[in-house]
Amino acid sequence: MVLRRASLVDGRAAARVLDDADVRAALAVCALDPVGSVLAAARIEQAQTTGIRGAGGALWGFEVDGSLRAVCWAGANMVPVVPVDDGNLASRALDAFAERAKDHGRRCSSIVGPAPAVLALWERLRPTWPGAREVRDDQPSMVIDTRPRITSDPDVRRSRPDEFESVLPACIRMFTEEVGYSPASGPGGPYEARVRGLIAEGRSFVRTDRDGRVQFKAELGAVAGGVAQIQGVWVAPELRGRRLSEKGMAAVVEHTRRDVAPVVSLYVNDYNARALAAYRAVGFRQVGTYATVLF
Repeated sequence: MVLRRASLVDGRAAARVLDDADVRAALAVCALDPVGSVLAAARIEQAQTTGIRGAGGALWGFEVDGSLRAVCWAGANMVPVVPVDDGNLASRALDAFAERAKDHGRRCSSIVGPAPAVLALWERLRPTWPGAREVRDDQPSMVIDTRPRITSDPDVRRSRPDEFESVLPACIRMFTEEVGYSPASGPGGPYEARVRGLIAEGRSFVRTDRDGRVQFKAELGAVAGGVAQIQGVWVAPELRGRRLSEKGMAAVVEHTRRDVAPVVSLYVNDYNARALAAYRAVGFRQVGTYATVLF
C-alpha cells in the first residue's frame, strides 16, 4: 500500500489523521516494540474489525518519504508509539503529534506509554494544555515469558458474568486507591461496561472467599501483538501481606500464557516497593520504563 505524504506546517512534516486503510501499516509500527506499544496496538487491532472510530478514538501517523514511521492513539488515553533508535526521527514525530494534539484539544484522561515518548510529548504540550494532576515518570515495564518461579494459587480463576456485582466494587476500590478518584459512572456507564466486558471476554481473574467476596483480582487490560498487559491488580486490604498477590499473579500468568498470549507484561510505580518485589518473585523482569501523565 502506498501511503499519502504528510503535509507541512511551517516547513515541518505534520502528523496525518490516519484512516482505516492505514491500520495494517500502523500495526507494523507497533510490532517494532510489542510490549511498549500494547496499549495503542490493542485499540488498533480492534479497529481492524470496528474501524478506527469504532475503536473509540483517533489515530495519527508520522511519515518519512511516504512510509509510516510513528503513530499516536488519541482516545480516552493518548499513547505515542515512536522509534527509540532514531532520536531525530522521534523528535520530529513528537513535534508533529504535539501540534496535532494542540489543535485537537485535550480530551484524554492521561498520556501513557514508554517514558521517553510520553515525557517528551508532555514537555511539548505543557505550555498550552491544562496542568497535569500528577506525572508518574518512572514506572518499570516488566514482562514474563516463562513459567512463574513460584507455585500459583489454585483458587484464582476467571470471573463469571454472574459475579459482576461482586467484582465491580473491587475494581472501583483498586482504581480509587491507584488514581485518587472513583471511576464509577452509574449502571451502564463506561467504567461499568468496561468491567462487564472484561469478564465476558475471559480477561478478568479473581479469588473469592466462601461468601463470594473478592480477595484478589486482576485484569488483562490490553491484549495485542502476542502481549497481554495485566492491569488492576488488587488484594483486599485485610489480607495484604499474606502473599496473595504473588501466588495470584503466578496463576494469572499461567492462565494467560496458556490461553491468551505468550508474553505477559505490566507496569508499576517505582515507589511501590512491595508490588515490585512481588512481581520479581513471580519471575517478571524489567525491560523498559513507562510514564503516565494524569489529568
